Amino acid sequence: MLEVKGKTALVVGMAKSGIACAKLLKDSGATVYINDSKKAEDFSPEERGIFDSVCDRQFLGESPMDVLDEVDMLVLSPGVPPKRVPFIVEAKKRGIEIIAEIELGFRACSAPLVAITGTNGKTTCTALTGAIFGNTEKKTYVLGNIGTPFSLLAPETKPEDMVVLEAAALQLETTVDFKPIASAVLNITEDHLDRFETMEYYTECKEKIFANQDKNDFVVLNYDNDIARAMAGKHKARNTWFSRTTVLDFGAFVKDGMIIFKDGEKITEICRADEVYIPGQHNLENALACTALAFVCGVSPEIIAYTLKTFKGVEHRIEFVREFEGVRYINDSKGTNPDATINAIKAMDRPTILILGGYDKKNEFDSMFAEFNEYIEGIVVLGQVKDKLLAAAQKAGFKKVSTADTFEEAVLVSRQNAKPGYNVLLSPACASYDMFRNFEIRGARFKEIVNGF
Repeated sequence: MLEVKGKTALVVGMAKSGIACAKLLKDSGATVYINDSKKAEDFSPEERGIFDSVCDRQFLGESPMDVLDEVDMLVLSPGVPPKRVPFIVEAKKRGIEIIAEIELGFRACSAPLVAITGTNGKTTCTALTGAIFGNTEKKTYVLGNIGTPFSLLAPETKPEDMVVLEAAALQLETTVDFKPIASAVLNITEDHLDRFETMEYYTECKEKIFANQDKNDFVVLNYDNDIARAMAGKHKARNTWFSRTTVLDFGAFVKDGMIIFKDGEKITEICRADEVYIPGQHNLENALACTALAFVCGVSPEIIAYTLKTFKGVEHRIEFVREFEGVRYINDSKGTNPDATINAIKAMDRPTILILGGYDKKNEFDSMFAEFNEYIEGIVVLGQVKDKLLAAAQKAGFKKVSTADTFEEAVLVSRQNAKPGYNVLLSPACASYDMFRNFEIRGARFKEIVNGF
């Protein structure tokens, strides 16, 4: 329960998550201070007008260190690194409560919660699980890292509803009481080391998704991922597996081409694996994870099967844009790390020109080049990591490399290099921050260029 009336809350980070937090806190009776590293003039007039309506004091482009003695709690937007901001470090020393945006949403939420994390597949699994519950009679909210802040709609929820939440490590890091009825860890691979510095700490933050779950709850883990599999002994909930390669005693798996959920001795057939609408082996894994989550929450096999057969995927994730002059253009802007791009590569079934590059998250690219198959006919590299990608390509002996100085140039060079019967795949293996505010804007720009040919 959210109890903030009469308290003073400082919201840190004033993008859409911060705005949602400030509004919720204000509506709940709190005094609201806001902070952002950007100055007031860096925001639009519309944003500044919203700030005026949802807060009592503003610290834009300046530190709120001097008012910490007035503050009862800090609420952090996902992009805020709590270990690196001096006034947040000081607030922790003083014993001031520090919570994540999704923690605030959880405290204001009346509906049961299903939460999904992992390095790759989160958005697709959240959208697919949301679609499964949406095909039941429950009013379903699909929230979190997928695009709509939890705290924005949490006050609207009712006990008979369902919330399906995409929870990134950036959001889980400062959760406290956060407790889903069912959670899933899809996989853990190297990512965001610019923020978390070590894989150990990154993994610890992911594990917070099930930290408060108990014997009445469920945790769904990927049996095929070593780090996720090792989490089975780290929670108190009922463990449920999914696997694309192994027949399980309890969980969702594939046998003889059929997706099956096995609950001890009881075997339930869901549908054929080749009936899953979204393509690729990684999406079969996603389908298995969603099947497990929905099944343990009581959704019927018929509804699960119908949704797997009809769900058409999410924008910016192996999204077909158009075919022009015999070349198919595919937007995978959501491919923001090497493992995500590997999944996209494996989904290709014809010669492909791959656009790579962007902001440097301190990832390595050798494993990605090792997964290049016969369909990767060439790459176009750009962005902050251009030289790093060129070095990895040289090390791997991959010579069909072009470079570009701008995003627009990269798309045009790809068009020039592609022949009829080819794909052009945008799957950068990097975040977008060196050129775009987020991967959605990058993907939208790709589609705009391609549709303008």
